[in-house]
Amino acid sequence: MLNQVFFVVQILVGAIGVYQFVLSIWGWAGKKKTANHDPRKSFAVLIAAHNEEKVVGALIDNLLKLNYPRELFDVFVICDNCTDGTARIARQYPGVYACERFNKHQRGKGFAIEWMLKELWSRSRQYDAVVMLDADNLVDPDFLLHMNNSLCEGHRVVQGYLDTKNPEDSWITAAYGITYWFCNRLWQLPRTRLKMANFLGGTGMCFESALLKEMGWGATSLVEDLEFTVRCVQRGIYPTMNYDAKVYDEKPLTFRASARQRLRWMQGHFTVARRYFFPLLWASIKERSLTKFDTALYTVTVYNVLIGSLLTLVLWFDQARPGVPAFTSIYYYLPGWVTVVSLFVSCAQFPFAMMLEKVKSWKSYAHLLTFPIFLLSWWPITLYAFFTQNNKTWSHTQHTRVLRLEEVQGKQM
Repeated sequence: MLNQVFFVVQILVGAIGVYQFVLSIWGWAGKKKTANHDPRKSFAVLIAAHNEEKVVGALIDNLLKLNYPRELFDVFVICDNCTDGTARIARQYPGVYACERFNKHQRGKGFAIEWMLKELWSRSRQYDAVVMLDADNLVDPDFLLHMNNSLCEGHRVVQGYLDTKNPEDSWITAAYGITYWFCNRLWQLPRTRLKMANFLGGTGMCFESALLKEMGWGATSLVEDLEFTVRCVQRGIYPTMNYDAKVYDEKPLTFRASARQRLRWMQGHFTVARRYFFPLLWASIKERSLTKFDTALYTVTVYNVLIGSLLTLVLWFDQARPGVPAFTSIYYYLPGWVTVVSLFVSCAQFPFAMMLEKVKSWKSYAHLLTFPIFLLSWWPITLYAFFTQNNKTWSHTQHTRVLRLEEVQGKQM
């Protein structure tokens, strides 16, 4: 009986992998050109910051040089429980608002955003849309122009193209870069083309103000971006991705800092899966909605990683021990070429995505050799997150790598 259950679980995990691969095919072709509209949408650009005095100035400089009418956007720095000079630095820039929040009991980005939106709605000036960024980000000079285009096309929630601003700093930042290029091209773009829901990435996000007032923020888990994505999909509002609106995100340099960040993501992901999977799955069946089914499936990706890793380890140990294996591998019933093809696809999809994204850095390709270590490290992190998923403590990632947009784009060239 245990072997039969084990075998069925293998089939389910394998089916999810095949499903994701089939969807990725829609990301192979080049992106289509989007319509351009004259600047007419007004934006409140929110910068979430907790003790970010070393990097916030570079982002503010970047924003004040955007190719967008200055009268159509304002910049607000959310100085959340800051004990450094973040607010002082923000106030040095004319027309930039430093909004200080102190609350020791409700800590974290989700709570800070919820507080800031209430402050924003109480002001005399109202905006057509709200853009959310992290203090360590940089954005493309035409970022708001692209968001304006998406809003004018009728989209209410828009995710920008997430890129890494420091992919060559270490093997860890290189792994993040490879992951982002893969997700943008073979995960997000196919869903954009199929008019399914894209997944918000925590920064580089744009929201129609009317929608935020209607829904409220309400996303205060450790993964507020995923939580808000699910809440939108439940209401039939599908976030889209603007492939031209580039955001450069700073990634942690060390494995330890990366593990802490990813642990927080996985802990929050377990919370969202527990809260939203079954309601979304039921809604997808009731409404015959592939998009809601796809989003429900994404909420349990964390369980897919957990179960898939445990299955693999069990099979490895079972096959390695002497005697007749206790468990039957799904590959036992498949032709040998299927095994070879599946292994090839699993390995080749990452360099393939990089080539599609026109990544030119040889160092990034060289780090494909260390990338499997990064992927395997998700297994213990996810397992530990499963047993600590009730931990709601926000862990802050230290940012000290000060780069300007010119440096980032120069390295890409």
